[in-house]
Amino acid sequence: MAKKVGVSEATVSRVLNNKPGVSESTRQAVLSALDVLGYERPTQLRGERARLVGLVLPELQNPIFPAFAEVIGGALAQLGLTPVLCTQTKGGVSEADYVELLLQQQVSGVVFAGGLYAQADAPHDHYRLLADRNIPVVLINAGIARLGFPGVSCDDAVAVEQAWRHLASLGHERIGLVLGPGDHVPSARKLAAARALAGNALPDDFVARAIFSIEGGHAAATRLIDRGVTGFICASDPLALGVVRAARRRGLDVPAQISVVGYDDSALMNCTEPPLTTVRQPIESMGKAAVELLHAQIGGSPVPADELLFEPELVVRGSTAQAPRT
Repeated sequence: MAKKVGVSEATVSRVLNNKPGVSESTRQAVLSALDVLGYERPTQLRGERARLVGLVLPELQNPIFPAFAEVIGGALAQLGLTPVLCTQTKGGVSEADYVELLLQQQVSGVVFAGGLYAQADAPHDHYRLLADRNIPVVLINAGIARLGFPGVSCDDAVAVEQAWRHLASLGHERIGLVLGPGDHVPSARKLAAARALAGNALPDDFVARAIFSIEGGHAAATRLIDRGVTGFICASDPLALGVVRAARRRGLDVPAQISVVGYDDSALMNCTEPPLTTVRQPIESMGKAAVELLHAQIGGSPVPADELLFEPELVVRGSTAQAPRT
């Protein structure tokens, strides 16, 4: 323990026995090391929360989530807080299990950068457990309303409007949407915005649902291509790459015959072939705002359970072009 923190064994002993003569910063460093190494705190120290913050991600395959983790982790470190990364895998530790583990570690707060809170039909009891324990929580990107936590989101309505107007300006009249599952809140917001914007120009059979993956995008795009869609607005960059792959499997050129707009502007989207036109989430601003909201709660400041909306930015690259002439 002393070696990890860089202090003497006597200093560690004074902290563990709750003795004076140790600076607050050193004391917190020793307690954080205790938590990270998995040791139980001495009885007299267990009532005090660690300087640990849970950072819960739904996956790491989509590059947007490691990007959020990097920003949030850096911002937490600047405040003397240590992020504990909790990543879900198929058949692995569930989100509810991670919450139990974080509570056992007496974390100071939790940031969720995607998860079950964005699925209306998913179980949400573990979020209520956090609320009942008065653990500070911040949600990133469109959660269900009744949880009562502050949130930070990219404005889905503006994102769809930017993408739709871009495709329409290129002459596309048959524009379709590739979205996440039916209970996915950000996808529902995107669909509502598209319907408000397009009206009858967006029939139901121009909307396809998919799991968030390249394979999901490929399957959804195959259906929409059969229905004559030439312009695609996707709910993530991996979905958009799946659309590009589906078009090519059909012998269609992107962007000469099919135009595709992604969402996120995650890493390497400017290196795909063609480079992907996409709507960029302001990850840096959103991540830092999430940490500020969490830190305010940890410090005891009242934080309203509001959602802060951040403006996205359309990034035009090589996957969109003039609509094909019929």
